[in-house]
Amino acid sequence: MMFSRGAKKSIEMLCRQVSVPVHSLSRSIGANFVSESKRYETQYTIVRKHSSQVSSSDNMNLIKKLRELTSAPIKEVKSALIDCNWDLEAAQKELRKRGVVLASKKSSRTAAEGLLALAQNDTKAAVIELNCETDFVARNEIFQHLALSLAKLALCAESSEQVSGAFPVGLQSLEDLKINIDHPKLSGETTVQNAITEVAAMMGENVKLRRGFAMSMSKHGVMSTYLHTCPQPGLGRIAGILSLEVEDENASLDAVQRVGSELAMHVVAAKPLVVTKELVSPDVVQNEREILRSQAESSGRPQAAIEKMVEGRLRKYFEEVVLLEQKFIVNDTINVKTLLSEISKEVGSPVKIGNFLRMEVGEGLQRADATEALAQAA
Repeated sequence: MMFSRGAKKSIEMLCRQVSVPVHSLSRSIGANFVSESKRYETQYTIVRKHSSQVSSSDNMNLIKKLRELTSAPIKEVKSALIDCNWDLEAAQKELRKRGVVLASKKSSRTAAEGLLALAQNDTKAAVIELNCETDFVARNEIFQHLALSLAKLALCAESSEQVSGAFPVGLQSLEDLKINIDHPKLSGETTVQNAITEVAAMMGENVKLRRGFAMSMSKHGVMSTYLHTCPQPGLGRIAGILSLEVEDENASLDAVQRVGSELAMHVVAAKPLVVTKELVSPDVVQNEREILRSQAESSGRPQAAIEKMVEGRLRKYFEEVVLLEQKFIVNDTINVKTLLSEISKEVGSPVKIGNFLRMEVGEGLQRADATEALAQAA
C-alpha cells in the first residue's frame, strides 16, 4: 500500500510538470500496451502457423523421398533427416553408415526363414540359401532380387570347375567376389558381403548367405530342377535338382526332359537320401536291422517268422530312403526303377540317374518361437 501511494504521488507530480491528467496518461499507456501486445501476438501466430504448414509439408515429402530411395524403416528415415538438418543427400549417407552398424548388431540373431534361389544352364545348376528372420522380409522384392543375383553369380563362379556331380559352393570366395546388382535401391557394383550387409540394413533384420551347392554333368542328358512354394521363377522354399544321363549321344531328349521334370518334383516330395541301395551305409543297414529285429521279437512269434518280418520291414525302409526303390509320386503303381526302364525303351538307349540334390529353407536350423522373435525385434 505504501509503495502504491508513493508511486501514485510520483506520477501525479510528473503529470503536473507536463500538464497531463493522471487518468488520461493511465488510459493512454494501457491502450498502447494492449494494442502492441495484440499486434505482436497476431504477427507471431500468423508467422508460426505459416512456418508450421510449409515445414510439415516439406518434411513429409523428404521423408517419403528418402524412404523410396532406401526402403529403410520410417523411424530411421525421420531420425536421419532430423540429425542431418533435413538434408536429403546427407541423410541418405547417414542411413548407410547406420546400416552397417545395425546389420552388425543383428548378425547374431536367428535367421531361419528366407528363400532358395536357383540358376541353371544346359549342363549345370546352382542353388543358394539366403536367410532372414521373418517370412515378411523373404517376400520383399529387394531381398528376392539379391537372392536371384547371388544364384546367378554362383553358377558363373563355379563354371570353371567342370566336375561331374554335386559339390558345395565356397561361400568365403563367393562373398569376396564383385557383384553388380541392377536395382535402383541398391548401390550398383560392390562385393557380395557388402550387398548382403546393405540389404540387412534396409530390412532391419539379420540377412545371411548360409550355403550353396552346384551340380554339373559331363555326359549326354538333361539337368532338371523343381522349386516348391515359388513366389517367382528361380525362387522357392524347397528345391530339387536331378541329372539324367543317356548312353546314346544321338538319342532324343524330349521324353527324358519330361520325365526329368517329374523326377525333380518327386525328389522334393519323397525326400530320398541315396540313389541305390548299395549307397546306404552298411552300418546304417545293420543298425536298422537290429532295431527291426528287436521290435519283431517282442511279438512272440517263431524265429523263422521274425526273420521274414525283419526282411519285409527292411525292404520298406529302402522304399522310403532309396530313390530307385520309391513309389513314383506321379504314378504310384510303379517305382522309379521301373520308370527308368520304361523311358529307356522309349528313347532306345539306357537312361540312368546321375545325381540328385534336395534342399529346404532352414533345415537343420532351430527356428525362434514367437516369444524369442518378439525379443529379437525389440
